[in-house]
Amino acid sequence: NYGDTLEAEGRADGYRATVLLSHLHWDHIQGLPFFAPLAAGGGTVTVVGPHQEDGPLGTVFREVMSPPFFPITPEELRGDVAFESVANDDFALNGAKVRSRWVRHTDPTLGFRVEMEGVSVAYLSDHGPGTVPDDADDYVPRDVLDLCDGVDLLIHDAQHTAAEYEIKRTWGHCTIEYAIHVAKEAGARELALFHHCPSHGDDSIDPVTVA
Repeated sequence: NYGDTLEAEGRADGYRATVLLSHLHWDHIQGLPFFAPLAAGGGTVTVVGPHQEDGPLGTVFREVMSPPFFPITPEELRGDVAFESVANDDFALNGAKVRSRWVRHTDPTLGFRVEMEGVSVAYLSDHGPGTVPDDADDYVPRDVLDLCDGVDLLIHDAQHTAAEYEIKRTWGHCTIEYAIHVAKEAGARELALFHHCPSHGDDSIDPVTVA
């Protein structure tokens, strides 16, 4: 992974990295405490993530990364960790143009669009229409289209089969068919299906075909 590469190349001290964090669910934040260069070396990691109503992003994050849930806090890492909150924003970051927009999930969640050197990538890792009961299953919000419009690569949630979605529609994820629908509506050039259900293996995913 990225941390191992930094250490192998002797760059674990003095590096600077930025993380675009979609939301604070465990499966999206558990990598930070175990990022080897932060734990054993130096450098700086800036986490850009969703604005929280309960307080600054760093303060809310620390509630999870502290005893008794975890043995150390962000301040006890050897490297420096900084937190910056964003909402529906457009900003520059390390030479890239970044757009953040709220997407439908079970807790405050952002999707991101990154443009750099003529290439664009949109990342909507957790996105499900069922979290807004009044939305039709095929409805694509304007903010989602803003992120995905004509993008070179769309990385989109595709956790459920159509049958699973019927009983899990409030979980904040979507079907493979919906991910493809978003890509078509936005004119995305390529789609990467992401966030498959943990119980799905290659044998269950490979046969899936969508017209």
